[in-house]
Amino acid sequence: MVQENYSTITELVLLGFSNHPQAEAPLFFLFSLVYLVNLFGNTAIIFLVVTDSCLQTPMYFFLCHLAFLNIFYTTAVIPKMLFNLLASKKVISYKFCLAQTYISLFMGAAECIILAVMALDRYVAICYPLRYLLIMNWAVCVQLAVGAWGISFFASVVPLCVTLPPFCGPYIIDHIFCEVPVLLHMVCGDTSLKEVMMVIGASGTLLLPFLLIILSYLHILIAVMRMNSAEGRKKAFATCSSHLIVVTIYYGTGMFMYMRPKSLYSAEGDKLISLFYAVINPALNPLIYSLRNTEVKRAWRRVL
Repeated sequence: MVQENYSTITELVLLGFSNHPQAEAPLFFLFSLVYLVNLFGNTAIIFLVVTDSCLQTPMYFFLCHLAFLNIFYTTAVIPKMLFNLLASKKVISYKFCLAQTYISLFMGAAECIILAVMALDRYVAICYPLRYLLIMNWAVCVQLAVGAWGISFFASVVPLCVTLPPFCGPYIIDHIFCEVPVLLHMVCGDTSLKEVMMVIGASGTLLLPFLLIILSYLHILIAVMRMNSAEGRKKAFATCSSHLIVVTIYYGTGMFMYMRPKSLYSAEGDKLISLFYAVINPALNPLIYSLRNTEVKRAWRRVL
């Protein structure tokens, strides 16, 4: 299947949940349902924003990017995971493993930056309501979106392409899909420099956007506390609550996965963390934004 020469690696063993064979069939049906919810929910968000003129605002423009990102990310991960749950030979091609690594890093970085841009949008909407549409005009929104995708690509995929080291056998991945922290276990030689580079990269794509989100919400909190109307404060908090829930879930798991030393890795624990931010969270996002958002509920009623 594989040979010791790095250039001739064709397949890697992807163990997934093979340590729990009795759970593989139930997990297949569970994750299939989660994937369908993800596809339907995020596609529905994009459809609503495109077809309903009331939702064609900067906030929902960025929400569309988040929905597209969730679909693309999970499609790169879940179908192969589902196939391996039922397959007797649990392998992944070397090229597809690299593709999953690049995509997961790219989509993860893009989600961090898009969530930061959405926080900035809420800051402008609440702190400068009369100038909101002037500041967040469509040209600015497009520039922010292009910048988010561009920065994510050049800050994550390009450095990985340049620095990706050769792997040493055995070519066995005790995980549910290929991503950088897991592949470090197969790197030949000392990985301390690679770990430092991963932490530095994560600081740029995880920590800096997170700090921007915190600063945005500190300004929002100050602005809301100065409001005289209780109804105004309630409405302001309502517009931010969905975004805050998504940020808390995503950043909590992402930082734990990418900003810790290799010595703290645990195969079973890592699988659960990755499941949460790569499989479950993308399916939860459209539900959170739909169930807690009056405008989305009204758009659903208009469509139905």
